[in-house]
Amino acid sequence: MTPHTIEHLLKEAAARLSQSDTATLDAQVLLADVLAVDRSYFYAWPEKVINPECEAKFEALITRREQGEPIAYIVALQEFWSLPLKVARSTLIPRPETELLVELVLEHISKPNAIGIDLGTGTGAIALALASEQPEWQLLGIDYSDDAVALAQSNQQQLAITNVNFLQSSWLSNLDSNHYASCDFIVSNPPYIDANDPHLAQGDVRFEPLSALVAKNNGFQDIIDITEQSRQFLKLDGMLLFEHGFEQGKKVRDILTAAGFDSATTIKDLAGLDRATFGFLRCK
Repeated sequence: MTPHTIEHLLKEAAARLSQSDTATLDAQVLLADVLAVDRSYFYAWPEKVINPECEAKFEALITRREQGEPIAYIVALQEFWSLPLKVARSTLIPRPETELLVELVLEHISKPNAIGIDLGTGTGAIALALASEQPEWQLLGIDYSDDAVALAQSNQQQLAITNVNFLQSSWLSNLDSNHYASCDFIVSNPPYIDANDPHLAQGDVRFEPLSALVAKNNGFQDIIDITEQSRQFLKLDGMLLFEHGFEQGKKVRDILTAAGFDSATTIKDLAGLDRATFGFLRCK
């Protein structure tokens, strides 16, 4: 194999990834991962020749990306709320739109020593983001997957965030309601996609775990179950907050209202789509 320069490799890789909206960035991220350098290195040393071993590794990663595999899974890393998080195929990839949940909790919970639960924590993204912003809060991240819990704990250790714990449970079923009966908020990005949704065969979600995407009852069953279970753990006026699909806002508001939550409100994301709904528990 004839050695090639960084500039040549990136140009050829970007051409192969032309179906991606971020082809050049994709190529840079993957080569940076292979070489263990920052992307700024490429602007300083475009004519540097890459050895054949590294080029072969880069070729393998580009092939995986050509087949549609998400960048986050290939490099096993994704940034969320400016936190570098390890990711794995056992969890969803943390997405920028989910940062809206963090913003809403920070906006509505002003108590200095708040207690909160993140249901379906996955990588631990939401819980770790909140814990990093509010060191006096106590956070609990819950996931059904043992692998997800282990990954979240690994991210916690790497980030040295101490005011959050992670445990395995099917939603709140394994939790002691006596010990956690006074939560100030519960936040969740649960499965909310209908099993027959054609988008499951498109894009990044093809590679993500179905158990973290699909819910029964046209995508609403987990939201219904969490809403009912949360009543045992939230204090009065406690906040329950969901991420959901762009057509699900009204139904989620109805679910919250029927369960005794007041002021059910749906918030749009930066794209102008319904993304999150929350309410406050008014009666047990």
